[in-house]
Amino acid sequence: MFGYYTAQSDQVPRLKKKEGMTYRDAGVDVSKIRTAQKSIGDIISATHKLLAVGKVVSGFGHYAGLIKLGSNVLALHSDGVGTKVLVAQLMNRFDTVGIDCVAMNVNDIVCVGAQPVGFIDYVALRQPNERLLEEIAKGLVAGAKQSQMAIVGGETAVLPDVIAGDSENAFDLAGMVMGMVKGKPILGNAIKPGDVILGVESSGLHSNGYTLARKVLLSKYSVDDNADHLVQTVGEELLVPTRIYVRPVMEILKKKIRVHGLAHITGGSFTKLPRLNARVRYVLDDLPAPTGIFKQIQVDGQIETKEMYRTFNMGIGFCVIAPKASADGIISTFKKYKMRCMPVGIIEKGSGEVIAKIDGKKEVL
Repeated sequence: MFGYYTAQSDQVPRLKKKEGMTYRDAGVDVSKIRTAQKSIGDIISATHKLLAVGKVVSGFGHYAGLIKLGSNVLALHSDGVGTKVLVAQLMNRFDTVGIDCVAMNVNDIVCVGAQPVGFIDYVALRQPNERLLEEIAKGLVAGAKQSQMAIVGGETAVLPDVIAGDSENAFDLAGMVMGMVKGKPILGNAIKPGDVILGVESSGLHSNGYTLARKVLLSKYSVDDNADHLVQTVGEELLVPTRIYVRPVMEILKKKIRVHGLAHITGGSFTKLPRLNARVRYVLDDLPAPTGIFKQIQVDGQIETKEMYRTFNMGIGFCVIAPKASADGIISTFKKYKMRCMPVGIIEKGSGEVIAKIDGKKEVL
């Protein structure tokens, strides 16, 4: 998400059994966060005129900021791994969160049609820890390979008064990516009624909703436990790396297959689709039913299905919005990269509504 991250507590209290557990109950009020982000966006917009060279094309509210330099358009984005780092600490495994850090950045900038070029990371540690840094670096390199980009630098800080926890492995991880837009940026303004919404499968939770997921699952299970709807242990399921969509998306654009909008499904899930274009309605009438870790969270947390689709990606990590004539080419390109892509909805006339068919009924998300 192009915005500002607010760290959540690393405490996992016992859940009180009650109906309708929500993301807000877990400590994350998405509506308040969006209001705060809007205020920050209004404040920083004054800097857009300060450039000595270049011009700001898109500065806030989309998946990346865009700056035009001569005939080139650069895309910039920054994101982190969130409270998934706490699962890594519990598992004492750190070679995959670097993939998540890269993924959360590159999956966002491809949404404006930008090819990732360079990446820098920021690791904050409670205390110096060479093994931890080496393991994190392995994941960063693996993510960079999948994204076909270079890691050109980074920063390590030791912050014992900031990074909470008693573990020698306590840390936080974030990064920043720069990309290049070849051709016209894809900002969603071309989305129109009749377009199809194609969903690309996720690898699991990815790196969002972990404050709620942890509170539900880790209040009942240890990371080494098995659960009814999981094929791995709870910890292994929670640590599955975020899928990286760069290569198929870039191939689709290079083939000049017509695409009107691209969306990385992250925190807030499908409710963020109107950021692409608020002059249409997004009707999601063929989303996958909750399975696997999503089903486990819903059952153990007694979470309403609508809340699940407002919080988690529910098996769809990326959406492509395009004319119907483009669908076959898009689906076959993702298939080439062993990623399942399927129609999940359609665009209708409207004003920014997101409507999903849930439990046989249409609901406004």
